[in-house]
Amino acid sequence: MRNLAAFTIPFVGLKLGKHQFEYEIDNEFFEHFEYDELNDTNVKVDLCLEKKTTMMEFTFKASGFVNVNCDVTNEPYDQPIDGSLFLVVKFGEEYNDDNEDLLILPHGEFEINVQQYIYELIVLSIPLKRVHPGVEDGTLDSEVLDKLEELSITNNENKKEDETDPRWDKLKNLLKDK
Repeated sequence: MRNLAAFTIPFVGLKLGKHQFEYEIDNEFFEHFEYDELNDTNVKVDLCLEKKTTMMEFTFKASGFVNVNCDVTNEPYDQPIDGSLFLVVKFGEEYNDDNEDLLILPHGEFEINVQQYIYELIVLSIPLKRVHPGVEDGTLDSEVLDKLEELSITNNENKKEDETDPRWDKLKNLLKDK
């Protein structure tokens, strides 16, 4: 996977202090990562880079929405996204990203690409179980929900109480004979 040039920050020419970057994330960004679970994307990422003498601190804040399919009904809906990520970048002998909060770049590096961190921030901000808000409050009218209601356990219990299996009637009589 190649790096997208828009997400590469050449930090060598920046003065010490805070620097702001803004990114508008859409479907094209996720196509680059071959991530196809999203129908539509509209996320704004604000990045604050604080450059210090021996290190840099990155603060990512993502807000917006992604359109996903509900896990219960498969109906598409807009899932709000609100997440943040803090990353410290230091310099060392060799590249090391073993720690999720600390990135070590080799001495002599002059730029950093932040596309992977933005991707992870957005994807990890999506809940594991995606449920349409209409399912939670009962306002969604869907054929899938109607079928689930028809096949639910509570409905089956009501039917079973009315219908008894004649094979078990003799055994029930044994209990009554005591």
